[in-house]
Amino acid sequence: MSARPVRIANCAGWLWDRFSGLRDALAGPVDVVTGDYLAEPTLRQLALERAKDPSLGYAQSFLAQFTDAVGLLAERGARLVVDAGGLNPAGLADEVRRVIADAGLDLVVAHVEGDDLSARLDTLGALEHLDTGVPLADSGLEPTTANAYLGGWGIAAALADGADVVLCPRVTDASLTVGAAAWWHRWGTEDWGALAGAVAAAHVIECGPQATGGNFSGFTAVPRVDDLGYPIAEIAADGTAVITKHEVAGGTVTTDTVTAQLLYEIQGPTYLNPDVTVHLDDVALTRVAPDRVEITGVTGSPPPSTTKLAMTAPGGYESSVAFYATGLDLEAKVALLRTHVERITAELDLSLLRVDRIGTPVEDPPDQWAAAQQILVTAQARSKSQVDARRFVAPMTGLFLPGYPGLYVNPLKVCAPVVEYWPALVPVDVLDHVVVGADGTRTPVKDTPVRVGAAGQRHSDEAPPVPDLGATRRAPLGLVAHGRCGDKGGNSNIGFWAREEAWDWLRGTLSTERLRALFPDAADVVVERHEFPGLRAVHFVVHDVLGKGASSNGRPDIAGKAVAEFLRARFVEVPECLL
Repeated sequence: MSARPVRIANCAGWLWDRFSGLRDALAGPVDVVTGDYLAEPTLRQLALERAKDPSLGYAQSFLAQFTDAVGLLAERGARLVVDAGGLNPAGLADEVRRVIADAGLDLVVAHVEGDDLSARLDTLGALEHLDTGVPLADSGLEPTTANAYLGGWGIAAALADGADVVLCPRVTDASLTVGAAAWWHRWGTEDWGALAGAVAAAHVIECGPQATGGNFSGFTAVPRVDDLGYPIAEIAADGTAVITKHEVAGGTVTTDTVTAQLLYEIQGPTYLNPDVTVHLDDVALTRVAPDRVEITGVTGSPPPSTTKLAMTAPGGYESSVAFYATGLDLEAKVALLRTHVERITAELDLSLLRVDRIGTPVEDPPDQWAAAQQILVTAQARSKSQVDARRFVAPMTGLFLPGYPGLYVNPLKVCAPVVEYWPALVPVDVLDHVVVGADGTRTPVKDTPVRVGAAGQRHSDEAPPVPDLGATRRAPLGLVAHGRCGDKGGNSNIGFWAREEAWDWLRGTLSTERLRALFPDAADVVVERHEFPGLRAVHFVVHDVLGKGASSNGRPDIAGKAVAEFLRARFVEVPECLL
């Protein structure tokens, strides 16, 4: 094992992250740079691009970044590990080698394969939906992509074989960092504790600037919040980690920014990964220096015998039109619009129709825009003809003259493809996980020898009594608690945390019943509640509130990114001593 921690920087958290991300990650000393380009719906987008040009199917935005920064990468001597390969890691590898050759550099490129199961779906069983249990055959969907989440051992093997650049398809977000740390420290496949610590650190840095002040409820106190840097994980041989950033970078790393990211897109204290099952029950954070936060208390156990298979399928088409209502008689104006919408769509064969009101005008508005509310009308149909310009958009814009007073309208989307997302589980032993070297040599990846059934979540269903802290007054929850939310398929996860003196009040106040009262969309769905004492956090998973997932639900906030901020704005009884 290496004597010192490995410094792993992130350069991207999604397909269209900042162009300068790779250069920014190399702004100081690092051993490895990782980049995560594949959100849940991204592979379908790459599939559409590949259908038009078979040489594509990878993240073209990464290739542009790499072309810009390859000289700096070589100068720094850092390794680069990204999942930008998407559906065509071999094609991206060829392009990356071309860029390296054109720059007159000598860097070794390898890629990983084995995630694509699209040609084998009929051999993989029922492929029941991960949340609903419905078999794929009963869904009516015909997936065009089917990608299993690979672990990090292919990455570790490629780096050990001398690769400077490792290009991956669909691996777990954490695997990029875990594979690099496992290579650096020469961990074995059964070093559960170290691997689990690396997964936790990876989860913090995988979404880039979200760990340094981005999407953070305390953003008003973040220095240089308009120029956030990318995070770095310093992972020790035992898996403990320090989260930091380059000194020259904007933003900050605090226990609050790290807590926010630890709570982002998790399903509870048990975190399943193809290489290890991570237990966050006792996770704790310590500020060890300015912009340096240590993660401890993470434990690990053998991974499950299955991994997630993410499938996407054509789901029809979507069109949307934004209306605006201004000033007085707002309820009557919206009611009239609903009547018009019902008439226009009565003969259309729609799979979804939403009318969403966005914003609330103020009294005695100082300008026109403060008096306006947007009414977003969204329709989906399997057939493009049902939501096209002639049958849907034109009749909507035709309300310009006979509509309510002050109506103006903007078509936003016409016949955009809808992507249906279908998650399932497959046995790990059906995967052909391989590393492809620069010379084309294909090396099978050694799998973890010990696997078990998937561990269940520890729930904290019962909230304790609310402590008596004296006089209270109604105030926004967010005056006392930070919040962060994320999405997995149709589920929204929401975490709240508070300072030490407010912790007992927070955990007593945020019962499942109180969440349902604050969040009407959660009234009739399954809600799971968890507590993280070391983070002073209460966490919820709200099932099905995002429909079938971000790529097809038609919500204005498709991924539920603002749910936590909405809930922080809700009023509750707060002890005056905490305000």
